[in-house]
Amino acid sequence: MGRGGQAMAETGTKAPRERYRAQVRAEIKEHAWEQIATAGASALSLNAIAKRLGMSGPALYRYYASRDELITELIRDAYQSLATTVRAAAEPGPDVAALAQALRRWALDDPQRYLLIYGTPVPGYHAPDDITAISASIMATLLDAFAALPSGGPATPLDAHLGEHREWAGDHPAPPAVLRRALTLWTRLHGVLSLELAGHFAGMTIDPAQLFTAEVDDLLDAR
Repeated sequence: MGRGGQAMAETGTKAPRERYRAQVRAEIKEHAWEQIATAGASALSLNAIAKRLGMSGPALYRYYASRDELITELIRDAYQSLATTVRAAAEPGPDVAALAQALRRWALDDPQRYLLIYGTPVPGYHAPDDITAISASIMATLLDAFAALPSGGPATPLDAHLGEHREWAGDHPAPPAVLRRALTLWTRLHGVLSLELAGHFAGMTIDPAQLFTAEVDDLLDAR
């Protein structure tokens, strides 16, 4: 379901005034995504969105009190969408390769949504704690998948480092080797995806899908 269809479904059971407010907020978000696709999140302008909707700036501020509130809503929607995608990929059982491919499909389906949460940070913006919690739930799903794999191999200096710096993993009980493997996969796959979405493979006549899959296979073979 696309962003617009999802918003319509969410407004179906609300009272008329609530439905109208939800509809306007959804329209504001759609115009915000258009702006982000054209000029990036740092150039997001509530006044420009108000003009597109035929309303005054003060009228729009009744729906979103600030640019940061709107950005937060967009980021929250993106993270919740990814969290849902990752959970669905993990339902048959913990499968790192399936999670990785689900991430890539999600990113390619809506590159601007991906780049908003994993691209260049918006200057001066700080995400609230609930968004950090959603992000942590996505990582927890990946840690669960790696924890289900056979372990082995010698400990590395990074294992020792992550054993002492594991705040990013929340309260997940994964041992340092699992933390290392999950974090290594996460960073390398985001590197490939970021290059692909930015078009850096366009002139190289290579298949990004095969490169992505090879990275996953290589990381799964490593211990």
